[in-house]
Amino acid sequence: MSELSELSELSELSESPAVVSRPVREPVHEQAVDGLGTVRIRPLVPHTDAGIVHGWVTEERAAFWGMNGLTRDQVAEIYAHMDTLDTHHAFLVLRDADPVALLQTYEPEADRVSACYDVRPGDIGVHLLLAPAGAGGGRPGWTAALLTVMTSYVFLTLDRQRVVVDPDVRNEKAIDRFLKQGFTAGPAVVLPEVDLPEVYIPRKDAQLAFLDRGVAFPA
Repeated sequence: MSELSELSELSELSESPAVVSRPVREPVHEQAVDGLGTVRIRPLVPHTDAGIVHGWVTEERAAFWGMNGLTRDQVAEIYAHMDTLDTHHAFLVLRDADPVALLQTYEPEADRVSACYDVRPGDIGVHLLLAPAGAGGGRPGWTAALLTVMTSYVFLTLDRQRVVVDPDVRNEKAIDRFLKQGFTAGPAVVLPEVDLPEVYIPRKDAQLAFLDRGVAFPA
């Protein structure tokens, strides 16, 4: 799992012999977006949501996410491991009832990115993967609106001061999207390889970018 830049079957009822509901997690953030519906951010349920997440992260367009070639079970296990951590979190983003993105947040001081820049108090790292556009194509303004909801969550709900993102340097589309949203480009860096029993993350050439709370939400 290398880039966490651009995801849920809703909980279903099963019978066996009694009706038992699968895990449901309440949204941590909800926001109405004019003309686009209500966007909710809720914690990912690894094994319940693995089907749709696997479909997104293994598409060729998501190559920079680093999960191409993984099975559904492997993707589920990655997120199940993340679910045990206090420093890294995964969320499914829904527009009304439809899953539209995978959001991951992390504490930079507990991540390999801390080897590449001076972490400040109040920093939070973010990775965002958008769902593929539907048959009708993308909706104008949707990506910018989704990024605004994301920044509202981390700045206003979590009360953070600065967001850091680290897209692959080759992912020009993601970099351009962040810069248009008000992020300031930082240095290009090499994120070191992580080789642990629980997870392997290859080294990555990344472009850091930062968004200050005062820029996103001027006083």
